[in-house]
Amino acid sequence: MHRLLLRQLQRHLGKDFVPEGGWPQFLGAVSDHYEVSDQERALLGNALHVNSDELTAANQRLRAQSEQEHAQLRGVIDSIPDLIYFKTPEGIYLGCNQAFERYAGLPESSIVGNTALSIFDSTTALKMRARDTEMLTGGKAVVSEEWVTYPDGGNICLEVLRTPYFNSAGSVIGLIGIGRNITERKRLEEERRLAALVYQHTAEGMLVTDADYHIIAINPACARITGYELQEVLGKSPNIFNSGRQDQYFYDSMWEAINGAGYWHGEMWDRRKNGEIYAKSITINQLLGDDDSLHGYVVLFSDITEKKQSEELIWKQANFDMLTGLPNRRMFRDRLAQEIKKERRAGLSLALLFIDLDHFKEVNDTHGHLVGDDLLIEVARRIRECTRDSDTVARLGGDEFTVILTQLEDSKFAEVVAQKIINCMTEPFVLGEDVVYVSASIGITLYPDDAIEVEQLLKNADQAMYAAKNMGRSRFSYFTYTLQLAVQNRVRLIHDLRVALAAGQFCVYFQPIVHLATGRIHKAEALLRWDHPERGMIGPAEFIPLAEESGLIIEIGDWVFREATRWLTRWNGIVPQGFQISVCASPVQFRSEGNIPRDTWSDHLNNLGIPGKSVIIEITEGLLLDADPDIVNRLLRFRDAGIQV
Repeated sequence: MHRLLLRQLQRHLGKDFVPEGGWPQFLGAVSDHYEVSDQERALLGNALHVNSDELTAANQRLRAQSEQEHAQLRGVIDSIPDLIYFKTPEGIYLGCNQAFERYAGLPESSIVGNTALSIFDSTTALKMRARDTEMLTGGKAVVSEEWVTYPDGGNICLEVLRTPYFNSAGSVIGLIGIGRNITERKRLEEERRLAALVYQHTAEGMLVTDADYHIIAINPACARITGYELQEVLGKSPNIFNSGRQDQYFYDSMWEAINGAGYWHGEMWDRRKNGEIYAKSITINQLLGDDDSLHGYVVLFSDITEKKQSEELIWKQANFDMLTGLPNRRMFRDRLAQEIKKERRAGLSLALLFIDLDHFKEVNDTHGHLVGDDLLIEVARRIRECTRDSDTVARLGGDEFTVILTQLEDSKFAEVVAQKIINCMTEPFVLGEDVVYVSASIGITLYPDDAIEVEQLLKNADQAMYAAKNMGRSRFSYFTYTLQLAVQNRVRLIHDLRVALAAGQFCVYFQPIVHLATGRIHKAEALLRWDHPERGMIGPAEFIPLAEESGLIIEIGDWVFREATRWLTRWNGIVPQGFQISVCASPVQFRSEGNIPRDTWSDHLNNLGIPGKSVIIEITEGLLLDADPDIVNRLLRFRDAGIQV
């Protein structure tokens, strides 16, 4: 190496050049220099090799750390329920989280590099772009509420925050969007809005108190119903509305329910600011926090005064006679049932008086119904004056009244009251310009001596009243078992009468009338008899009144007429001079509309070829005394047909 170096130096410096100290010394110095240089190069090489390994390891560590941080950041972003996405200013997606993937219905790999037009429908995409542009133009974050539809059809409301992000030079290089699901919040806000509208505009009064039951808020309806404004009741107890109609027991029971069940509903009477008492339907609810601690009370109420007044009117109409103000039949029966229970527990008696006015019909017919109504009102007043406050006076209808005398220790007290009523009824009734006179017949029955049931007591008193009428009116009569037997017999006879005609149990007998001068039978009177299957022959005096009362006399009387004329046809063929039959007619037959035997009987005679003079219709004097023009006209038609009356 030294010889090569020597030749190179001599070629460049000349063969005559000789270094100081000679070539051996120079070459030795050079050799020493290169040896040191080689050593330094060797050390540098070793150092560079070591630094390269360290850099590679450091690089790997940084890369791993970066990947870990990226994974952590990605995990954080994906765990956020809000929709997060990144875009370029041109609207190209740079990234998103899983929540946004679910909304788009695509993985992130299909979203990145595309615009909204490639992912969503055009309407949605254009709206997104318009809002992005608005934000980018303004250069600051904007917030909007947007209703979006998921691929599965779900519809939610998002609160979307769009904000730009900048480079180090302050230029906008993209935007970040964050969408939060606020559907539940919107629902709650709508509920609160509706609740506020209801609170302000409902017709139902509302007030809110704190836990100590002091008023902190009222709605307009509460102010309108009570007459108080909020400033007048703020901090006060709702007890300022109390009317005094409810006792302390009522309020104790109310609070017991509120404290036990958390609410109470009922009705109460309160007082308005102007002092007016009114009825209200009210509900009180506790206001509890999430930890069940008491925050206050909500009171809801409505004015039901008109409803209560209507209910009271309906109740009165259902239970009281609107003319006299007395309890009606319905209320009477309820009162009698209650009094029976009381007397049974106390071991006492009661008396039931059944009062019927005598000659009331004549007053109505003569003076008119208005006077008749005034009479009933005055009768009710007089009867009340004859009884005690503990007794019940009722009007059953028409001219029928009842009195329940309670807590009787002596039954003779019933006689005293009955006689007082009879006496006061005989006094004249001055009704405006009219003066009328009536009397009263009263039936008396006793509990428990005569009966223990409402129906039976009423029947007993009714039977006793009719007995008083039959004895001459203006008197009283006690119920007896003889009366009961008579009534039972009467009911059975009426029942049997309804089938007697169809069963052929009636027959007509003829009482002949003999001409004394000639000894010839030229007339006969038709007499009705009832051949009862159990009792045998029953005379008309027993069953005709029942037939008249039940209305069966119309059909029976018509049958008698036709049966008599049938026999008359036979006898006219036997007696050359002609025969005449008389038939009795009941006043009921003339007074009953649609059943008057005027034209039908005349037509029947014509059909049989019997002259009218062959028939005599017998009537009572009472029919003529009480005959209206219609009855007179019917009698005249008989006369015109040749029938004698």
